[in-house]
Amino acid sequence: RIPASCNGLVGLKPSRGRISMAPLGDEAGFSVQLAVTHTVADTAALLDAVHGPGVGDGVVAPPPERPFIQEVGASVGSLRIGLLDHDPHGVHVDVECRDAARNTAKLLESLGHHVEESWPDALNDASFPPRFGAMWATTQAVSRDSLSALLGRPATKDDIEAVNWEQAERASKASALDYAKSVAAAAMFRRAVSQWWSDGFDLLVTPTLSRIPFPIGSFANDPSDPLKPSRLASEWVRFTAQFNMSGQPAISLPLGRTATGLPVGVQLVAAYGREDLLLRVAAQLESAAPWKSFSPTALG
Repeated sequence: RIPASCNGLVGLKPSRGRISMAPLGDEAGFSVQLAVTHTVADTAALLDAVHGPGVGDGVVAPPPERPFIQEVGASVGSLRIGLLDHDPHGVHVDVECRDAARNTAKLLESLGHHVEESWPDALNDASFPPRFGAMWATTQAVSRDSLSALLGRPATKDDIEAVNWEQAERASKASALDYAKSVAAAAMFRRAVSQWWSDGFDLLVTPTLSRIPFPIGSFANDPSDPLKPSRLASEWVRFTAQFNMSGQPAISLPLGRTATGLPVGVQLVAAYGREDLLLRVAAQLESAAPWKSFSPTALG
């Protein structure tokens, strides 16, 4: 979703367990595998080609009722959709990102859907960012150990980006109890977030990112300040990580533009296992506001 938003592309994060991570391990369940595309149909076709479980997968998403490509152009009906256009914790959101989400909400209303300002109460939980950060750091420590095994020697700072090394160091100082508490908190967060969909909403609309595309090099590693990329990400990625933790499917669509022509993504989030609904609505939006001919210009 993040690279898609910055480059005027379609980016789907499937449900946890939709695409096997085998033979790799990802017990935290934050990561997924897919690719960015130019169109919703391309994304649906790709998902058809690669989805499915691997032997021994601990989490497997419910199988689709039909091929995902058949959702493109399928009837949508009238949906109940929530809109979140600001950060619940007060972090700044660029006006272009807010406008893109609001304009998409208006477009959805014009297509016959009911849209209201509503979102899961759990997204207001101030404990989420540090909990997610702690679990993410642990994945970096595991990755460092895996790299060491692959290399046949202990990985060093020369083998790993500075920010990932520092995150791994942070995790190595945490206790097993700390991690167990984070896992338990993640499970509670997942249930609390999912309740909003169970209460009758079909989709949530947000900006994909809280900032417009950044200048090339902004996230470059700085040995004198190795955690700089993490700090920037904490300000910039305010709407996506929650659904990595909850495991729900979410898609970024290139529905916004800045005054200088840079792309701005809008995110749609569905209940767990409902990529079918995401693809139907995404295709409806693509038909109503085509983006295929758009080519963003790189700015230094």
